[in-house]
Amino acid sequence: MTDIRTPAARSSRILGVGAHRPPRLIDNEEVCTWIDSSDEWIQQRTGIRTRRWAAQDVGVVEMSEDAAAKALAAAGLTGSDVDAVVLATVSYPYQTPAAAAVLADRLGATPAAAFDVSAGCAGFCHGIALANDLVRGGTADNVLVVGVDKLSDFTDKHDRSTAFLFADGAGAAVVGASDEVGIGPTVWGSDGSQADAIRSRFSWLDLRASRAAAADPIAAEAAAQEPEKWPYLEQQGQSVFRWAVWQMAPVAQRALDAAGVRAEDLDVFVPHQANARIIDAMVKQLKLPESVHVARDIVDMGNTSAASVPLAMERAMADGHAPSGGLALLIGYGAGLSYAAQVVRLP
Repeated sequence: MTDIRTPAARSSRILGVGAHRPPRLIDNEEVCTWIDSSDEWIQQRTGIRTRRWAAQDVGVVEMSEDAAAKALAAAGLTGSDVDAVVLATVSYPYQTPAAAAVLADRLGATPAAAFDVSAGCAGFCHGIALANDLVRGGTADNVLVVGVDKLSDFTDKHDRSTAFLFADGAGAAVVGASDEVGIGPTVWGSDGSQADAIRSRFSWLDLRASRAAAADPIAAEAAAQEPEKWPYLEQQGQSVFRWAVWQMAPVAQRALDAAGVRAEDLDVFVPHQANARIIDAMVKQLKLPESVHVARDIVDMGNTSAASVPLAMERAMADGHAPSGGLALLIGYGAGLSYAAQVVRLP
């Protein structure tokens, strides 16, 4: 019997990162013109001072293209060097084709494999896990991973529980072959029993039913009395907060253990930028020493979902807080409820 041949196992690492931050800055004072709140309350509850929203004509693909081009340049590569594109998002407004395929074409990466990942705020870390396995297994030499979301399209500006949270942005990383291990084992999972904790308010089927009802004058009049039917995001804030605070620190610790790394070995901690109080609680539970820089991109960027981890990582590097070759602990968590964490060596 003929054996199936596979290439010898090899290691991978992040070769370059890039970011897209929309120019439009929205401060808490502007948010408070939509909802009954205050700058003091928003900062106290979340740590957010400002967030960025993309222009109406700038979408998921456009933001991804900018971030990806910067990541490729940092890695010294071009689109033609990319073998696979993994794009994490929950806000691309088309069921098909995948945003990754459109992005690959724009970058000149055809015929690279290209697919989207829907894992909410944990999407980028899922993408890094997939890229690591693709490279180590010999399926690809270079994989572009993008975390991107335009949550302003799915934010109800009058929902007091979410209007101040969500933002737009894109972050990208190129994962390629390496002589040394640059990405540790990923610790990931999900808890679908809490799927309602973060979800779209309505499904596309609800929208179809609403349009069908509009053809009936009586049904249309009744529908007019209901809130606008659009798949805005909604969440059970307290449930998500408790879950993140008590469940994610152990996941982060497991990622450290799997990589054979101690907290004091880290140079930077890059958690999902969901809430400053969650970040503080995780730092305390992990007993991170003061020598470890903690990314707090949320203060200026808000919650950008799948983009938050790569954006925070890129900023830490750009600001000099994360040295080249240093160790970073990444962790994303959110809708699903899903999570993923790994230790990486910075480019």
